[in-house]
Amino acid sequence: MSTATASARPIVTVPRPTALGEKIQAAGLFLTRFGLVVVFLWIGAMKFTAYEANAIQPLVANSPFMSWLYQIFSVQAFSNWLGVLEVAIGLMIAARSISASVSAAGSALAAILFLGTLSFMLSTPPVWEGSLGGFPALSVAPGQFLLKDLALLGASVWTLGEAWDGRDHELD
Repeated sequence: MSTATASARPIVTVPRPTALGEKIQAAGLFLTRFGLVVVFLWIGAMKFTAYEANAIQPLVANSPFMSWLYQIFSVQAFSNWLGVLEVAIGLMIAARSISASVSAAGSALAAILFLGTLSFMLSTPPVWEGSLGGFPALSVAPGQFLLKDLALLGASVWTLGEAWDGRDHELD
């Protein structure tokens, strides 16, 4: 093909794919941040009920990192304390438009909390479904219930990084 033929072709302008991509990413970031906020506020509020306190009791009691807390707190008192922490984390993450630093701190606390809940996969029976041969078959509860925290950990780390970068603009 000659150069003349190549240059005679009409030039087709394609819309910048990044313009739509940037809008989708912005929507994803908004949904990720406020999805975390809803999760923390809702589940945190549930911690004040006996239903939720009793539901988390086997997870905490079997954890080598957290079981000692039941020597200090009752099941309900620990759940209440955790509820306060989770509601505070949700509010901190939501504060992004007010303070990127506060939001980053909330996201960091969320990541730490999700690392803690993911540790339950190693310590809580029956995470691995024995009737299917154990690992990698997860039970519905608590196994699959806990596995979602891996995605929530990723969301927390992502919002932490985004808010961390936004701290520079707080000084402007």
